[in-house]
Order: sequence, then C-alpha cells, then structure tokens
Amino acid sequence: MVINEKDVVKNVDAATVQRTRPGPRPNRRGLLLAVTLATATSLATLAPAALQARPAPGLGADVSLASLPPEARRTDQLIHSGGPFPYPKDGEVFGNYEKHLEPRQRGYYHEYTVPTPGARNRGARRIVCGGNPPTEPDACFYTEDHYNSFHRIVK
Repeated sequence: MVINEKDVVKNVDAATVQRTRPGPRPNRRGLLLAVTLATATSLATLAPAALQARPAPGLGADVSLASLPPEARRTDQLIHSGGPFPYPKDGEVFGNYEKHLEPRQRGYYHEYTVPTPGARNRGARRIVCGGNPPTEPDACFYTEDHYNSFHRIVK
C-alpha cells in the first residue's frame, strides 16, 4: 500500500474543518473494561498461595513456650495468674502503633516485661497478650527486640 502525502493532508484538513478527528474515536469505556479484564485475568493466574491472607508484617514464626527463655516462661505464668508483676507498666494497654499485630480495638492488647538478665532497665523483651480478661488471653506474642518483630506463643 502506498501512502500519498496529499491524501493524508487533505483528510487532516477536512477533519479540522469539521472539528472531528481522523479515524474512529477511541471508546474509553471499552479501554477501561479491557484493562480491568486483563488485570483480573493476571490475578487469577497467580498461584493460590500468593492469594492467601498474609500475616501481619512483623509477625514471625510461632514459638513454643518451652523454647522461650525462663524469664519469659515466668512472665507467662504471672499473666495467667493475674500477677503480681515486678514492673509498674506491666499490664498496661499496648497500642500496636507499629501495626505488627492484627488490628484490634484499643485496650485489646496488654504488654508485660520479660526481665533481661544484666539490663539496668526493663530491657527490650516483652510479652503482649490480646483478649479480655487479661488472665485468659486469646493469644500472646513474644518480642525480644522491643516491638520490631513478634512471634505467636504456642503451648
């Protein structure tokens, strides 16, 4: 096929005079539908594991209570018996500001200090439990790095 420059100029000029574009006008709804279908198709082809719910970003592998340091096991006993706790801040509401645990209403999570041998202050280790009453928590989590990561405690 030979394209004649004069024909192209004549068609463009005619379209300009008629205030129309040369050729068919693209259908935006059709384009949006095509993009949506392409996205849905590509998502459907992902592996099922990729579509499963992911744990909270700071939640690591589960740990058994028996594998935790003896101080953590003692703190767990205190939590389930209602204290007394060695630190005044034990049992206070944990805000989950880092969003490493599942989002819950304020007051759901409570934090407890796990003493660190040799530390001059409370140290970085904590157990955070969720549920009411605090002596019968739904789940407890251990952190040894001051809320940067958590491990669900399993018994």
